[in-house]
Amino acid sequence: MKSDIQIAQEAKLKHIRNVAEKLNISEDDLEFYGKYKAKLSDELWERIKENPDGKLVLVTAINPTPAGEGKTTTTVGLGQALGLMNIKSVIALREPSLGPCFGIKGGAAGGGYAQVVPMEDLNLHFTGDFHAITSANNLLAAMLDNHIQQGNTLNIDTNQIVWKRCVDMNDRVLRNIVVGLGRKADGVVREDHFIITVASEIMAVLCLAEDRKDLKERLGRMVVAYTYDGKPVTAKQINAVGSMAALLKDAFKPNLIQTLENTPAIIHGGPFANIAHGCNSVRATKTALKLADVVVTEAGFGADLGAEKFFDIKCRMAGLKPAAVVLVATVRALKYNGGIPKTDLSKENLEALKIGIVNLEKHIENLQKYGVPVVVTLNRFITDSDAELSYVKEFCESRNCEFALSEVWEKGGEGGIDLATKVLNTMETKKSNFMPLYHEKLSIKEKIAAIAMEIYGADGVTYDPAAESAIKTIEGLGYNELPVCMAKNQYSLSDDATKLGRPTGFTIHIREVYVSAGAGFVVAITGTVMTMPGLPKVPAAEGIDVDDDGRITGLF
Repeated sequence: MKSDIQIAQEAKLKHIRNVAEKLNISEDDLEFYGKYKAKLSDELWERIKENPDGKLVLVTAINPTPAGEGKTTTTVGLGQALGLMNIKSVIALREPSLGPCFGIKGGAAGGGYAQVVPMEDLNLHFTGDFHAITSANNLLAAMLDNHIQQGNTLNIDTNQIVWKRCVDMNDRVLRNIVVGLGRKADGVVREDHFIITVASEIMAVLCLAEDRKDLKERLGRMVVAYTYDGKPVTAKQINAVGSMAALLKDAFKPNLIQTLENTPAIIHGGPFANIAHGCNSVRATKTALKLADVVVTEAGFGADLGAEKFFDIKCRMAGLKPAAVVLVATVRALKYNGGIPKTDLSKENLEALKIGIVNLEKHIENLQKYGVPVVVTLNRFITDSDAELSYVKEFCESRNCEFALSEVWEKGGEGGIDLATKVLNTMETKKSNFMPLYHEKLSIKEKIAAIAMEIYGADGVTYDPAAESAIKTIEGLGYNELPVCMAKNQYSLSDDATKLGRPTGFTIHIREVYVSAGAGFVVAITGTVMTMPGLPKVPAAEGIDVDDDGRITGLF
């Protein structure tokens, strides 16, 4: 059996100009990064922005398990299937972070015969967008510390600096550091912190900005510190907006690549869904909607994280109205939720399936709260029995969901025809009455409670004293009408990663709250979730290499 990277390296790629032609994009609107990657020009957006919108389909999933679900694979395969059906379609995805590529999760290009390519380029550096975001983030940090060193005319309290440095790598030793050691000229000694680039507010700002004017305004609103009398200090006051925007000049432009079957794929931005808002950029999604009849996008991790934030943050801010949502699961993952160890998932076990399917049930209920029609798809494995597949099909259809089997990993677009047909029929016959979960006029605590109790199924919410105090400060500063971005582990509906299935009788614990005023949301951190992940005992990086001919191996 060929590995994903072998399949990707054997693909017959078309020149990106030929892929762009499928969307009526001329060569003049492409900024080439070699033969198979290009950025879409600002001029293209100006020409298409008055076009009617296509239909938007969100792909999400149950909570991830070691058994695998295949959300990105399904997204890519669905796009390929629509192409085979002569539907003018495009896939809109996030860019992968280097952290998981070298850590434990791997890349984010799909899998099997449903991948975006060039896979190695996408997973490693790509067009440099994340490097630009990292540089802009750290430029602001440097200018902030320099302002303090050069006299601190803004009266910044060095114990209330909230802007953190970042790097696009899992590096746990940088979570808590001390800077400014040495001579007086080396700066003020203080505690500092690093986060992973995908958790930087600049990533969120870039992904939510409508245009360059909006980008600069959002950058300017970012809170970097507080004064001794408790007033927020912004990036605009540090005079860093222009230089940050200059670093982000090209990073703001969406990227165009292709799938294994040459379907256009617009890839742009990459906030994590467990510690950030988990969606690709508004500019990329809106560009795709102006270019295609059907746009297939995804939101990270399970529907409790990615889909909730897609709906309550991205769609709310950008005015997007999804026509349908695809919920991805596997029989293996459902049995894992039913308490079966990973080693025994290949055996038929209807009893475990019936126990574990409650995780899927909760996600169906959650998605239906938003008024968007739901299609459930199972990534089919050869070990799935007919009885297991029939049980899941009947379970979903009894809950007013369309159901389809997906075999895109093995068969590419051909394996997604059934799913594509169900999605098209759903959009044709069922009206989407999309609405966010909560009203922005609610208090911050009311919004957190709505997410925790309605989406996670919690009995209530508890707060650390520091979080309580932060909420009072944030609301006192006038940020109370912003949506909430919950930072939670991805493996469970609860804030305890070990609670599988559909947990009950638990509370969500909020340990930290802060405002991302530029992005336009309030972040609430639950449990032990980290904004700077660490590497596992055996990181994926140990298996990655490049041969004498420059051919990369071991990437997945």
